[in-house]
Amino acid sequence: MLIIHHWDTDGITSAALVAKALGLEEFENLSPPIGEFRFDERIRNAIEKADKIYVLDLNLPNEVEGISKETIFIDHHIQPKIRNPKVKQINPALNVGYAPSASFVVSQYFGIWNEWTALGALGDIGKKALEIPKVRELLTINTEEALRLVQLIDSNYVVMDREDVEKAVKVLLTHNLRELLEYEPWVKKAEAIEKTINDAIGSLELRNGFAFITFESSFNVISKVARKAVWELGYNGAVVVNRDFHGKAQIYFRISPELADKIDMGKIISLLKEKGFNVGGKREVLGCICEKSGVDEVLEIINAHLR
Repeated sequence: MLIIHHWDTDGITSAALVAKALGLEEFENLSPPIGEFRFDERIRNAIEKADKIYVLDLNLPNEVEGISKETIFIDHHIQPKIRNPKVKQINPALNVGYAPSASFVVSQYFGIWNEWTALGALGDIGKKALEIPKVRELLTINTEEALRLVQLIDSNYVVMDREDVEKAVKVLLTHNLRELLEYEPWVKKAEAIEKTINDAIGSLELRNGFAFITFESSFNVISKVARKAVWELGYNGAVVVNRDFHGKAQIYFRISPELADKIDMGKIISLLKEKGFNVGGKREVLGCICEKSGVDEVLEIINAHLR
């Protein structure tokens, strides 16, 4: 049995729910390379050896379409219908439905509901999940503890530790939630992440209500730094640069909701794409990963638009 899952809390809890629902004692679970939506050689080799495969919380229909083994594909993202007859696709979005997380779809499919279901939803949509009665019903720990637990589980992918992401499934299966809140490997990671975020905020330069932040870290915290500057500290926007992220540079630009009608994020994204940059985003955010030598050009385009 092979379980392939996303690297975040929703993917990890979904994998644990499948293992529990099927009563699995022996199984292999793998995550794609963190931040890369693809099956690498390691996953492809595991697929070749597996008898049955579950793919959870990974919006990779093209990859799943090519699997030649019996596969259950459980997800909640908008995606095309799989034509491969060996794949059973379980996704409410195919019928214009909705689920807050893959963990909810897994629970509905197997009829197994527990706190992992709720944690998956909290991981995907944050505090909004608490507006869902089923989430509140399932949680036996308080809101602060539940959000902390999501932070602890996510710490594995934030520090880019793929091996510990995969180990996290069996950690969930063998510890209760109270134990997990004190689980030392995750706590240490979370502390290191928090220090990195605070150190980055410490380099903040303020210009006309906008925070400009530059730092270097192997941790994938750039979006968290920007959210803290805008959501917690109340700046109009944040331009954040990680100048050395595993040999590349990351740039993240977030604006407050009040400025979404005044700053055309779509136009900035289009301009950067025209220049050949790997960039994406939506109404209030822009994310870009590029060669270190390209940082100044990206910043100039953002700054020119702000001016």
